[in-house]
Parts: sequence; structure tokens; C-alpha cells
Amino acid sequence: MKVSGFTFLRNGQKLGYPFVASIRSILPIVDEFVVALGPCDDDTEKMLREIGDPKIRIIPTQWNERIQPDYSVKGFVYGQQKSIALFNCTGDWAFYLEADEVVHENDLPKIRAAMEKYLNDERVEALAFDYLHFYGNANTYAWSPGWYRSEVRIIRNTIPAWSSEALFFNVVVSHKKSRQPRAAHPGATIYHYGWVRSETQMRLKASAVHKYWDDKPAAKADYTKIDPAMLKLFTGTHPKVLQDWLSKAEGLFQADPNYQLSSREKKHRLMLKLEKWFGFRFNKKHYRLVR
Repeated sequence: MKVSGFTFLRNGQKLGYPFVASIRSILPIVDEFVVALGPCDDDTEKMLREIGDPKIRIIPTQWNERIQPDYSVKGFVYGQQKSIALFNCTGDWAFYLEADEVVHENDLPKIRAAMEKYLNDERVEALAFDYLHFYGNANTYAWSPGWYRSEVRIIRNTIPAWSSEALFFNVVVSHKKSRQPRAAHPGATIYHYGWVRSETQMRLKASAVHKYWDDKPAAKADYTKIDPAMLKLFTGTHPKVLQDWLSKAEGLFQADPNYQLSSREKKHRLMLKLEKWFGFRFNKKHYRLVR
């Protein structure tokens, strides 16, 4: 069995992505790691090369700056870059990580075992992961139906698949039709750190990427403007590869006590109550669970 890791990057250092830790987190279980690297004006490429692992293969790319954001498919440029990296993978499985996603070392054996288990089971086209979205500081994560709580990150590399945006995969079934992949769950978690970077870096990131998602001005980043009921205390351990990147913090991140909930957040509060009462989850997912 051969396994490829892959991602796409552009100005990862300047925009505050822990991309070095992200890549390092799965290097022990992949045979190659493909990076689609767009034009950078920071030290991203230098930092990639300083990882010093021969498994890493950099594919220089260009970004289409003229894709219109007013279509129903948002972030298509991200999908293009993700697909370029995927199309350069040579493994039986392709393991995708976004540049702010990290895998805990404790989960690596079960992930590798799942890929081996389902290698010849053609019904399983992908592996889906649970998510922890850290928010504000390293001790806090956001938990609600408004945050995706599971998603596919490993796709079988012997089927016709691509990505219309960065978050999910499309499996092509005909010239005119695609569908969501059939997935198994290895019982592993993706640690997402996109909302832990400084607010200054978040504002810079938002201004850099917003044009690919919307034609309206980007909202100002203010981590305190969130429903405090969605914030949970993290009592576990962070991946070892991330220890030097994370800022030290104590206690739960404090939201603005005067923050006025949006109608969407009020709906999510109700959904969480229903989950607690009836034991099910309102999970928005882009796959069909078969194992």
C-alpha cells in the first residue's frame, strides 16, 4: 500500500498557518507529500524546504485571480489548487490536510490501520474524521451545528475524484454528474487551528482570500463576537509537532458578554438542545457513511 499526503499553500507563513506542523504530523504514515505551492512573497517555500524530508514534493502553481465569486460554487480557486495537488498524488490513498489542520500522533496507528483494512474494499472510497475547531486560544474549541464536526480527509486515489472547493471531495460518476464519496470512519480526529492565530493575522488572511469567496467586503475579525454557549474547555493534549507554534493560555476564551446572538446562532442553540434531549447530531457532512 502506498499513501500520498497533499495540500496547497500560498503565503502560509505571512498568514499565520501552522503548515510545517501540519505536514510533519502525517509524514510518518505517508510515502510522499505533495504541496501545490502558489506564488508567495514570504518565507513559505524556504520553510517547506527546511523541513528536509525527501518525501515532500513541491509543485509550483499559479492562481486564477479572475474567477468570479458570484456563482453558487464559492472558493473555486481553492478547489483548483487542491485538485492540482491531488492529481499529482501517486498513492493508493490520498490524505489531504489544510494548512491549519494537524493530526495527533496518537491517531496515526488507527488511521494507517484503516487504510490497510479498506484497501481492497471498493465500497469504501474515503475516510472521514471528527473535528476539533480550536477558537481564541489553545484551551477552547467551538462546538455547534454551525461548525462542521466531521469531514472526509482521505480519498481513494484510484477513482475519478476532484474538488469544487477546499472543504470536500466530488466523485465523478458521469460527464454531467458528481456525488459525495462513500466513507468509513477510523475513529480519528483532525485538530483545526485556523481560529487560534492572532486577530491581526486573521484580518490579513481574510483580506487576502475573501475575494475568492464573496464580492462583499470582508468582515473585521473579532474573536469575542461569538455565542459563548458554543465555546467548550479542551482538556486533552495537543499534537507534539504543534507545541512550539501554540501560544500559552489559561482558561476558557472569554466571549463578549454583551454580544447579541444572530438568528442563525439562536437556531444553533435550539439544535444543540435537541441533540442533548434526543441523542442525535445535526451534522452537516459531505459524504455517505458506509462503515
